[in-house]
Amino acid sequence: MSNKMKLSGLTDILKDLDVQSLEGVTIEGDIELDISGGGGLNPAMAYALGHEAAQISMHVANIARMLGYPVDQLFASAMGGVPQQAPVAGASRIPELLPTKFDVSKMSEWATPIQEVTLGATSADGGSRKNTVTLGGENALPYYFDAEMPHRNYVTMDVFDMPIGMAKSVKENYGDVINDPADWAKKVVKDFNADMVTIHLVSTDPLINDTPAREAAKVVEDVLQAVKVPIVIGGSGNPKKDPEVLERAAEVAEGERVLLASASLNLDYERVAKAATDHGHAVLSWTQLEINAQKELNRKLMKQCNVPRDSIVMDPTTAALGYGLDYAYTNMERIRLAGLMGDDELTFPMSSGTTNAWGARESWMKESPLKQDSDWGPREYRGPIWEIITGLTLSLAGNDMFMMMHPTSVQVLKEITQTLYGSIEAEEIDITKWIGAEV
Repeated sequence: MSNKMKLSGLTDILKDLDVQSLEGVTIEGDIELDISGGGGLNPAMAYALGHEAAQISMHVANIARMLGYPVDQLFASAMGGVPQQAPVAGASRIPELLPTKFDVSKMSEWATPIQEVTLGATSADGGSRKNTVTLGGENALPYYFDAEMPHRNYVTMDVFDMPIGMAKSVKENYGDVINDPADWAKKVVKDFNADMVTIHLVSTDPLINDTPAREAAKVVEDVLQAVKVPIVIGGSGNPKKDPEVLERAAEVAEGERVLLASASLNLDYERVAKAATDHGHAVLSWTQLEINAQKELNRKLMKQCNVPRDSIVMDPTTAALGYGLDYAYTNMERIRLAGLMGDDELTFPMSSGTTNAWGARESWMKESPLKQDSDWGPREYRGPIWEIITGLTLSLAGNDMFMMMHPTSVQVLKEITQTLYGSIEAEEIDITKWIGAEV
């Protein structure tokens, strides 16, 4: 009479009987392998045989251990004297992680530090800012293990000299100050912890209000009096009007070392550059997702317009999540790597117009215009997430400063980047409970 039994079944019987040890007992039998499939010993068949053999060895080892045989010493001997624990059904397979050492060496090709650019001027420097902001100075890509990141990332929040069309989830944060740029600036600094303020003089556009440059300059004065953080001054984007507007703004902001936004190849960049150098300001060198254009403009600012190296910040253009973010990331990363490897036309800190994320329809539309599309979810969450992901992605490419709008986006981006930088201590998380962990 023959009786078939699985090895795991024999183990269960011995456990159920609470067998402590066996003496004078011989276990005999034949082992049958049940392997599906046919043909020769192809890779799949070899894998199946290996799996079955491993299962047999595990069950036999468990039985031998229950019978009192020193299985653990056998495994240790087989592994060259290193103590090994044979797997036991139901037991934890990895009681603890083995200690290891992880080293990262500095890249020898990264021999050139990024130029430092300081914005704002305190009373000691002849200005009235409470503090200054310094961008750049890196010797590696951001948050790199073995290279110092001397300055953290900074956020400048957008303020406009007139009410403009904005996503509902953004506008609801500024309803009480939207008609007063000075109060708007106070709010983003006091309530939303902005490191800087960017005042956009959009009303100067001839196609909007065509506000004279001298009136726009008065708004700049009001903002400078309202807040004591460094500021960025932007025009309307009109290439004919902006040079005049930025000239007048540079005059009234003399001594405060603002960032004039911006000089580009499609306007009279020489006028913007001269206004900056004459009044002690920095220039935002803006190009559109093209590394060679960025090199050309930087070269002209330095050699043709005599702008000092410590007065140039680059804006290579930010394409939002889903609208070319991968290309924007690649462009910025190439620029930063080229600078670190010694290209003196690209060794400058970078700024991101992260608010471009609000141009993505997914960030502000209530639902998809396509009937067959899936539910997009509440836009109150989608919008900030769109801005956060856009900014965080570019922070990894080497971006130093972010122009942003939504308070929640600012809070999240600052907390994550400062945690990576090391100025905020990360909350300790028990990784053994990773399935249900809340991050």
